[in-house]
Amino acid sequence: MEYAILAWPPAEVPLDLDHERFAYAGKFVISSTGKAVVRDDGEIVAAAAFDPDRTDADCLRIRYVTVRADRRGEGIGSALLRFVVDRAQDRGYAEVKAGVNNPIAYEAFYKAGLAFTGERTGLAELVCSTAADRDGNTYRDGLDSYRDRDLSERQRAFVQSHEGADLSAIVPAPADADSEPATGDSNHRGT
Repeated sequence: MEYAILAWPPAEVPLDLDHERFAYAGKFVISSTGKAVVRDDGEIVAAAAFDPDRTDADCLRIRYVTVRADRRGEGIGSALLRFVVDRAQDRGYAEVKAGVNNPIAYEAFYKAGLAFTGERTGLAELVCSTAADRDGNTYRDGLDSYRDRDLSERQRAFVQSHEGADLSAIVPAPADADSEPATGDSNHRGT
C-alpha cells in the first residue's frame, strides 16, 4: 500500500470520492483542507482531510477520515492517521487533534497515538489529541461514553466487545510512505 500527502492546507486539491463507497465523501471536495490518501494497486482505499486549528497555529486538526466500505476493519484508517500525525510533527505541529463521533473511529485514533482529552464538542464528539495522556482509564471512559448513543449494529458490537479492554497499542508508521506532496507549502509556519 502507498501512503501519500496530496497537499497541505491551504492548497487547492479537491478529492472526488465515490459517495457509495466512502463515508463523508462530499467533505473531501472542500479544496482548502490538506489531504492524505492510502492507495492499493493505484486505487484510493482511505483518505484523511486536515487543516490548522482556527485558534492554535501549532495544532493540526484532522477533520475527516474515511476508509472504503469494503476495506474497513483492516487497520488502514489507523495507519493513515499515524502517517498524518508523523508528517504533521515533521512539519513542526506541536499537537494533532480530532473530534471523534463513533467508537470505531475512536479506537483508530487511539491506535494512531491520540488520546481522549476529557473534552467534548457541541457536536457530541470526543476530543482526542496527541498532547493528551494515554491512560487506560481515560480510554475506557471515552469508549463508555458511546454506550448510550444511537449506534449502528457494528458500532454497538464493537463497544460491547471492548468493555473493560486494555489500551490499544500505537500502530507503527507506514514504512513505504511519501514524505512530501507535490503541492502545498513546505512548512506550516512558512519557513
